[in-house]
Amino acid sequence: MPKYIFCTGGVVSSVGKGVTAAAIGRILKSRGVKVAIQKLDPYLNVDPGTMSPYQHGEVFVTADGAETDLDLGHYERFTDENLDQTCNVTTGQIYAEVIRKERRGDYLGGTIQVIPHITNEIKRRIALVGAKSDPQVVIVEVGGTVGDIEGQPFFEAIRQMRADIGRDQTLYVHVTFLPYIGATSELKTKPTQHSVRELRGIGIQPQVIIARTDHAVSQEIVDKIALFCDVERRAVIPLETTDNIYDVPLVLEDAGLGDYIVEQLQLETDPPELGEWRDLVRRMRGVSELLRVAIVGKYVELRDAYISVKEALSHAAVAHNRDLEIEWVYSGDLEKDRCWEQLDGVSGIVVPGGFGYRGIEGKILAAQYARNRQVPYLGLCLGMQVMCIEFARSVLGLEDANSTEFDSSCEHPVIDLMPDQQGVVNLGGTMRLGIYPCVLSSSTEAARAYQQPAVDERHRHRFEFNNRYRDMFEQAGARFSGLSPDDRLVEIMELVDHPFMLGSQFHPEFRSRPNRPHPLFLAFIQAAMSYAVSASPQSEPESHSAEVEA
Repeated sequence: MPKYIFCTGGVVSSVGKGVTAAAIGRILKSRGVKVAIQKLDPYLNVDPGTMSPYQHGEVFVTADGAETDLDLGHYERFTDENLDQTCNVTTGQIYAEVIRKERRGDYLGGTIQVIPHITNEIKRRIALVGAKSDPQVVIVEVGGTVGDIEGQPFFEAIRQMRADIGRDQTLYVHVTFLPYIGATSELKTKPTQHSVRELRGIGIQPQVIIARTDHAVSQEIVDKIALFCDVERRAVIPLETTDNIYDVPLVLEDAGLGDYIVEQLQLETDPPELGEWRDLVRRMRGVSELLRVAIVGKYVELRDAYISVKEALSHAAVAHNRDLEIEWVYSGDLEKDRCWEQLDGVSGIVVPGGFGYRGIEGKILAAQYARNRQVPYLGLCLGMQVMCIEFARSVLGLEDANSTEFDSSCEHPVIDLMPDQQGVVNLGGTMRLGIYPCVLSSSTEAARAYQQPAVDERHRHRFEFNNRYRDMFEQAGARFSGLSPDDRLVEIMELVDHPFMLGSQFHPEFRSRPNRPHPLFLAFIQAAMSYAVSASPQSEPESHSAEVEA
């Protein structure tokens, strides 16, 4: 039976529980401990797949096709372990399963209640984590904050688990926030005290408190938290805001958290091996040569919507010894012939995935800008599709070319609904999701990047390239360098007469790791570096209409 670490949050949300849980996973893995991580989300949605990014940021897709919370991306990047659908549990999933069993008669006519039926289902889902990988430690993050009414069944379930499996098998870590009062220039511990009191009121005594703050924490503050929250002094860990999230495991390890966890859970481990991770963080802080890359999307004011893309670019830039500067460009502004100066001087353009018509024409214009000016371009999922639409309109002269997602009656649907999506009514969990194979064509940018004949990549889409236009595209200078094994689906498209213009129907960003950047991002950053060296400064035309005419 694995041991469990439960991470809860207090005072406010968004204090970094996800990164903290991921960092604990890295600390334990550095000691040779096999770990698995799970996120419990209290919302009633079955998963975040139908949510707006404004609600929960990016939807992270696991290898087995689960649409999950973005924190699972942190878990995978920090621990370098592929997670699965058991690693993200929502209230919606719990209630749906309990109601399904009730309708089937599994409860033999009994009254269905939050306790024990809902809490038992939560505990069952927790027990499923890592069933295939047989971890020694399972780290469970509870979303939201203590006191949230929707989170109460989850807190009750993790409280019960201590009695179910034994006190020495569980550890409770509470991540809380220390607000800073500018008028008196002091950090306040009272919100943390109230948060812990609320947690103790439901029967959970935290053994570790991670005190998140934007300011230095004195020993006096640590002693005060330890005294009033009944926690050992060495188990109160200040975690000051850092400019690099990959530094968090090192901060926690250097504060003694790793040794404390090993002691409390009575784990037999190897000495910590974090040398490679320290070198990684040192390289990240040591690079100085700047490389500017634009991300063109419609949620650029909400960076979490593209967090895996941002991290994948950062991983590749560090591998090439470059300091990445991202220019966030709202595609809706480009449609109105505004903000083109933001693309001035960038050495590469990335158009990430997405859904819906808003900002699409701006993304198409960004692809046109990259093609006309020979700026390296990487299109991800929708980014590949807008690249195809732009090519059809500008190069093939198919002025009405579009995707049927945006114009169901367009004359030239170069992007169309996948055959197996015809007739699908429900939106959640019905797309092409998860790992699928892709066969690469030799002597292409994709093949040079991957250095292997076939790859497996993660997907999340309903629409695909329309095969009716394959020949026409290839005759005009496009190359379909990645196809499904049966040649039915276009997975990668690139342009022949361009230094680097490549789009993938899949999402390579989900598989990038800080110490193992994804090959396509490495190739893109390499092309951007070459462009930065060779490109002469160009002034932006007064109106982008001149670019279209050109």
